[in-house]
Amino acid sequence: MFSKALAVALSLSVISAFAGNRLNGKWEVLFDGQTLTGWQQRGGKALYKVENGMIIGLSVKDTPNSFLCTKKDYGNFILELEFWVDEEMNSGIQIRSNSLESYRDGRVHGYQVEIDPSERAWTGGIYDEARRGWLYDLRNNEAARKAFKHGEWNLLHIEVMGPSIRTWLNGVPAANLLDSMTATGFIALQVHQKPKDGVRVRWRNIRIMDLGTTTEFPAKVTVSE
Repeated sequence: MFSKALAVALSLSVISAFAGNRLNGKWEVLFDGQTLTGWQQRGGKALYKVENGMIIGLSVKDTPNSFLCTKKDYGNFILELEFWVDEEMNSGIQIRSNSLESYRDGRVHGYQVEIDPSERAWTGGIYDEARRGWLYDLRNNEAARKAFKHGEWNLLHIEVMGPSIRTWLNGVPAANLLDSMTATGFIALQVHQKPKDGVRVRWRNIRIMDLGTTTEFPAKVTVSE
């Protein structure tokens, strides 16, 4: 996808952005730990429930991809969350996504930050759900592929500003994409279509820093350790 030298340079630049100055970011909690207030389900009939401060997504046999979506749209933002996924579950975090009657009868579509516990290990890569497919995979980013923790909580950090979409998995730089197709949309938690019931993905500590129409990231941002 790109040369090794360029990959190293990009990694160094995003490490600097992520690990630099801390403090002063205004975080908003997207999940209160008790209810699904502020969220709505679209797509398939997977089960979403709240338990012990987590949102748990459970597959329902043969239903299409399901999405628990924020009722609010976001354009420029910093998003953090933790997830724990069953080994059989491919999942993802939709960002700047939409559901429009004019597009495939309301099919959820847009950027997805991948959650991939398989041997391929592309968690943190960027897929374009129901539209163009892979935009930024991790085949040339071995460090990010190795950052995934099986059978544990993992931290995704996502920064979106204008055409720039950058991701980190457990503090390791993953994707660094420039794409201007969609400027705003909702955030959603995906439960992928499965051939059986009960395959799980869990999310917690979901928070966002809404940057509005600003053209610059905050000089100082508090990030999770």
